[in-house]
Amino acid sequence: MLWLRTVLFAILVPGTELVLLPLVVVLMDLGPRLELGPARYSGLVPLLLGLGKTLRGFPDIIHRGRGTPAVYDPPRELVVAGLYRYVRNPQYVGVVLVIVGEALLTGMVVLFGYAALMAVGYHLFVRYYEEPTLGRLFGEPYARYRE
Repeated sequence: MLWLRTVLFAILVPGTELVLLPLVVVLMDLGPRLELGPARYSGLVPLLLGLGKTLRGFPDIIHRGRGTPAVYDPPRELVVAGLYRYVRNPQYVGVVLVIVGEALLTGMVVLFGYAALMAVGYHLFVRYYEEPTLGRLFGEPYARYRE
C-alpha cells in the first residue's frame, strides 16, 4: 500500500513539478531561450543525477521510514540511511537538479528561474515547517542527525 501511495504522490507532485510545468513552458515557448549549441547536452548530467536522487529516496522512505514522501503521509520512523545519511533532503536537491538539467537542455531562461524559485521554496519549507515538525516528532535522534 505504501508503494501505491508513493507512486500516486510521484505522479501528482514530482510529475507536475518536473514534467507538466516544464512541458508547458517549452510548448508555449514562454520567455527567451539561450542558444547553448552542443553544450546544452551537459544538461543531461544534472537531469540524470537529480532523477536518480529523487527516485532513490522513495525506497528509503517506504522501507525504513514506513511512510511516503508526501507531507500528508510522512514517514513514521526517522530515515538516516541511504542518501539521507549524507544529505538531509536528497529528493529536494534531486528535483532542483532535474529542473536545471531541463533548463540547460531546452535553453529556456524561465526554467532557470523556476529552478531558483524551487530551491528557495524548498529551503523555506524545510526551515520553517519540516525541521520543526521533525524535531517534534523524533526529538533527540533528529537533533543528533542534524549535527
